[in-house]
Amino acid sequence: MKRSKKASTVKEAANIIFEELRRLTGSRYCYVTYIDPENGDSVAIKFSQVTSQCAYYNSMGEARFKVQKNGKYGGLLGYSMDTGKSFFTNDPTNHPIAHGIPKDHKIIRRFLSVAVKYDNKVLGQIVLADPPRDYNVNDLKISIEIGQPYARILQGFYDGRIPLK
Repeated sequence: MKRSKKASTVKEAANIIFEELRRLTGSRYCYVTYIDPENGDSVAIKFSQVTSQCAYYNSMGEARFKVQKNGKYGGLLGYSMDTGKSFFTNDPTNHPIAHGIPKDHKIIRRFLSVAVKYDNKVLGQIVLADPPRDYNVNDLKISIEIGQPYARILQGFYDGRIPLK
């Protein structure tokens, strides 16, 4: 019987989620974030390399995505955090909320995003992309399910019980 992995920090949890969801969904790319309680930034602490800047962010140990003045993150990437709704699309380029990709970003053909929530408050996000086949409802359910313990860990971080790293 396979022993389940246990995390004692947010970073360890992000690493486990990254590996497990990539394995379970076959996704080529993944990133796992938390929302910085100080300023509302979405902070990716485990992520795949999808731009040339990712190596720099990786050396820093994080990539920050600023919350806009209106309190939203915007675009396809921010949609699950803005709405609290997890979703997937197998045609992200033509998704109604999409507004293009940043310069030097790898083309994403399939996209899945989970709003990580605790007591209905969005605390982070898990994003997957580009498995060798289309995403389906089962992929979304598995990703949401794996996001639930991460939400408890993030709440522990916000409460001061669980360290970030």
